[in-house]
Amino acid sequence: MSKPRQLYFYKDYFKSFYNEQEDKVKKKILWTFRVIEELDQIPETYFKFIKNSSGIYEIRVQVGNNIFRIFCFFDIDNLVVVGHGFQKKTQKTPKSEIERAEQIKKEYYDDKE
Repeated sequence: MSKPRQLYFYKDYFKSFYNEQEDKVKKKILWTFRVIEELDQIPETYFKFIKNSSGIYEIRVQVGNNIFRIFCFFDIDNLVVVGHGFQKKTQKTPKSEIERAEQIKKEYYDDKE
């Protein structure tokens, strides 16, 4: 049976972020990725559309008091393209991080042409 979604890791944006994390954070990230790939309906706790963006979503990971966000967007059908991640220090997602996610999305589509 096929999964509702498939993750695709674009370039090394995510890998460099992931490699810096502690083991328990890595485990929670991988667990959250499984939720995104396997559940038909993903709870907003783990996956949320970013308002006023060009179709950017954030994958939301929390370990204790530490909050992490990994940006992604959809390509054809159920392909979720994973971009960069960061540790969130404030209530609001920094505009610079959203702009970076938009830039990665643009780069992805430019590469596809």
